[in-house]
Amino acid sequence: MIDVDDPRPLAKPARSPQDGLSPRDFDRLAAIIESQTGIRMPPAKRTMVEGRLRRRLRTLGLPDLNAYCRHVLDGGGLDGELVGLIDAVTTNKTDFFREIDHFRYLMGTALPALSRLPHHPGRDRPLKIWSAACSTGAEPYTVAMLLLEQERAGMPIRHEIVATDICTEALATARMGIYPADMARMVPEPFASRYLMRSRDPEDATVRLVPAVRQSVRFGRLNVMDPAYPVATDMDVIFFRNILIYFDKTTQKTVLEKLCGHLRPGGCLFIGHSETITNMDLPLKQAGSAIFIRN
Repeated sequence: MIDVDDPRPLAKPARSPQDGLSPRDFDRLAAIIESQTGIRMPPAKRTMVEGRLRRRLRTLGLPDLNAYCRHVLDGGGLDGELVGLIDAVTTNKTDFFREIDHFRYLMGTALPALSRLPHHPGRDRPLKIWSAACSTGAEPYTVAMLLLEQERAGMPIRHEIVATDICTEALATARMGIYPADMARMVPEPFASRYLMRSRDPEDATVRLVPAVRQSVRFGRLNVMDPAYPVATDMDVIFFRNILIYFDKTTQKTVLEKLCGHLRPGGCLFIGHSETITNMDLPLKQAGSAIFIRN
C-alpha cells in the first residue's frame, strides 16, 4: 500500500537491459554511424537513437534492442542492416522555402551573376544545381518552383536539378512528392495555387506537387563520406545546408573540399545559417549570410 502522505519520491522500477542500449553497444553503434556518415552521436543522443532503432525491430523480427545489437554488432548482420541503420538515425527535418533569403539571393543575385560569365548557363549549356543533402526533397523542389515561375514570366532558362541524400526512406518520399500540408506553410500563395494539389477529402491533410515540379528534379542516393561523388564537376549552384553541424571540423573541411571540386568558378555554395566555415582554407569567398562564391 502507498502512503500518499509520504514525501519521499517513489522508486522507479529497475530498467531491464533489454529496454535500451548499453553504453558499450551505443558506443559501438555510434562509431559505425560516424565512420559511415560522418555524423557524430554523442552520449546525449542515446535516447534518440534508441527510439529510432525500435522502429527497426518489427522490420527485422527482433524482440528488443539487445537482440538488435547482437544481430548487427556480433552476428554478422551489419552489411544487410547498414542502410536501415543509417535511415533510422538520420534527421530529415525540412520545409519548402526554408531560409528563404537564400532563394531570394539565388534568383535575384546568383543567376544574374552567372549569366555574365563566359559560356553562361542557359545559352551554351543548362544551369546545373545540386541539392547535396536534399532530405525529403523540399529544397530542390523549391528551386524547381522558382525556375518554373521564371519560365512562366517569359524568362525560361534550361536547367538540371540533381538532388542527393544518404537516406533511402527520405528519397522515396521525395520521389513521390506528397507531403504533410504543414510542410508547405511557407509556400507563397501564388506558388501554392499553381504547383501544389490538395485532396478533395477534407480529412486528407497532404499536398502533392504537380508533375512539372516533380519531373524537374533527378534524385539519387549519395554518401558525402564517399571518396568521390558521381556528380558533374561543373555545378553552378550547390546547396549543402544544415548538415555540417553534424560533422567535426576535420570532416567538415574534407567534405567541403570535395564539394568545391564540383563547383565551377563563379558558382555559388549555400550552407545553413547556423553553420560556419571560418578559418578553413577553401577556394571560397563569402557573398552573404551562409553564401559563398567559388574562386
